[in-house]
Amino acid sequence: MTAHKSGDPLTLNRLYGRSCGHKLRKGQQELIDKLLPQIEVPTEGEIAAARLFGEERPLHFEIGFGSGEHLADRADMLPDHGFIGAEPFLNGVATALGHVRDKHLANVRIWRGDALDVLQRVPDGALSFIYLLHPDPWPKARHAKRRMVNDGPVELFATKLKSAGEFRVATDDPTYLTWALMVMQRHGHQFDWLAERPNDFLEPSGGWIETRYGAKSRRQGRRPYYLRYRRR
Repeated sequence: MTAHKSGDPLTLNRLYGRSCGHKLRKGQQELIDKLLPQIEVPTEGEIAAARLFGEERPLHFEIGFGSGEHLADRADMLPDHGFIGAEPFLNGVATALGHVRDKHLANVRIWRGDALDVLQRVPDGALSFIYLLHPDPWPKARHAKRRMVNDGPVELFATKLKSAGEFRVATDDPTYLTWALMVMQRHGHQFDWLAERPNDFLEPSGGWIETRYGAKSRRQGRRPYYLRYRRR
């Protein structure tokens, strides 16, 4: 893996927000107790497709999957691919497990915790897609180092993506959009921005499934922005 500069914001244990909300309903708790242990990402060792799914297959990785609707819909759309989702929020994990159960998805593995912890254990060049959809924008300037789109994590994404693999970002926060464009421009030697027309980042494309949060943004009058980058 590429070495990172001192002070570069690639850090583990970087979960700054809460990890649990309201008390889980009985059915949700049963999913956590019974289904999660069957499909959770191992706590140690390399995270490769053959280990997770018993065979080689294209791998997708979603950072902070929220309630898991995008993760589940993409996994349902691509049953021969493998999907890894990382989310620290217990209630979101419980909801995602419900999607996995209801759609009978055998190609999803879940990690409840820091995405970077798992991502570092993925073999270099193993991922076909990395998704970062509506991350916490940390709008205050003093919190900018907490944003997932930063030099350290982006270097890690580049290392784990295969050639021509995609990194997809969605946000409805103009400050985060500007920040992400600035950071990704610094990594132009690693990523090509897949935008050919001025409005390409205003609508989802390329089989992109809009999240519940993205739809909520539109209803509330906020515009989601969609960025697609291809690993060189």
